[in-house]
Amino acid sequence: MSTLDRWTRWPARDVPIRERDSRARMTISFFGRLCMLGAVVFGTFGELHYRGWLVLVPIGWIAAAGVLFTGWHYFCRAQRLWPTLACAAGLLGYAALADEGGARTLASVIWCGLAVLAVIRLPLAAGLLTAGAALAGYGFGTDDSLLAMLAVAGGMGLLGYLLRLDGQARSAQRALLAQERAAQVAQAESAALAERARIAREIHDVLAHSLSAQLVHLEAARLMLDAGAERAEVRERVVAARRMAQDGLAETRQALSALRGEFAPVAEFVAQLAAEAGAGLAVDGVPRPLPAEAGLAVRRVAQEALTNARKHAPGGRVDVRLGYREDEVELVVRNSGAPRGAHPVLGGSGNGYGLLGMRERAELLGGELLAGPEEGGWRVLLRVPA
Repeated sequence: MSTLDRWTRWPARDVPIRERDSRARMTISFFGRLCMLGAVVFGTFGELHYRGWLVLVPIGWIAAAGVLFTGWHYFCRAQRLWPTLACAAGLLGYAALADEGGARTLASVIWCGLAVLAVIRLPLAAGLLTAGAALAGYGFGTDDSLLAMLAVAGGMGLLGYLLRLDGQARSAQRALLAQERAAQVAQAESAALAERARIAREIHDVLAHSLSAQLVHLEAARLMLDAGAERAEVRERVVAARRMAQDGLAETRQALSALRGEFAPVAEFVAQLAAEAGAGLAVDGVPRPLPAEAGLAVRRVAQEALTNARKHAPGGRVDVRLGYREDEVELVVRNSGAPRGAHPVLGGSGNGYGLLGMRERAELLGGELLAGPEEGGWRVLLRVPA
C-alpha cells in the first residue's frame, strides 16, 4: 500500500461476523448511547442555567447534535467524505454555541466524541484534521491548565487510533474467516463431486460389462431361435445370460456394500478369492485398513485378474501376492500360462476391457497398473497409494 493510499483510504467497516455478536453489540451500543444522553441531559440542565422558555435552547442544541451525529454516522458508512465533513463542521459549530450558552457538558461531549470517532471512522488525513479541530475547540472552551488540556487531547487521539487499529484487525480476521469458509464450501463441493464420480465408476464397472454380456447371449439366443436352432443350444445361451445376471447382481451388492464401507478387510477378501480360484497366496507386511478407494481398486483388480486367468489360461498355476508397503499397497497376480490368443501388443500394455477400467481407476488414485507377459506366463501388477 502506498503512502497516499494509507492517508486517504477509508478504514474497513466493522460489521459483526455472527448474528449473536451483532445483537450483543447493538445492545451494548444502545445502552452506551442512552447513558451518554442521560449524562449530557443531566449535565446540561443540572446547573440550573436555564429558566422558562430558555430551556428550549439547550433542547434544540441536543436535538441538532443528535441529528448531525446520525447524519455523520450514515455518511461515514456510505464513505461519502464531503457530507461527512459537513456534518462534522455543523457539530463543531453547535459545540461552540453550546459552550458560549453555558452548556459545557454538551460541548465537551461533542468535541471529545467527534475527535475519537473521526480518527476511527474517517480516512486518516481527514480524521486527524477533524480531530485536531475538535480538540482545539475543546482546548479553547475549557478552563483547565495547558498540561491537563494536552493530556486530554493526547488521550483522545490515542484512544481513537487504537480503536481504529482494532477495527482493522477485526476486518482482517473477518476476511480470513470468509476465506476459510469459502475453502470449506469448495472442499465440501469437491468431496461431493468425487463421491458422485466414485459411484458412477462403480455403476459402470459393475453393470456395464454384465449387461453387455447378457445382451450378447440373449441376442445370440434370439438369432438361434429365428434360425431354428436346437433347444439345447438356445437353452445354453439363456443359462449363460442368467448366470451373467446373477454375477452382476452379486457384484452390485458388493459395490453397494463397498460404498457404505461394509466390506471385509482387503486381505480377507483376496484370501477368499484366491481360495475359490485355487491360487497360492502370500501376504507381505502387516495388513491394515485401507482407504475406501484404494481397497476397492485392489478388490476389483484381484477379481478381474483371477477371472482372466481362469478363462484364458485354465489349468495353469496362479499365484497372488498382496504387499503392504509404508505408503502404498501392491497386488501381483501371476499365472504360468499366457492367455490363449492374446495379442502381443495389447497383452503387453494390458488393454483388455476389464483391465483398462482398472488402469483408469488406479491412475485416478495416483497409482499404476501393469499387465503383460512375463517369463512364459502373465502378470498383473497394481500399486496404489494407501
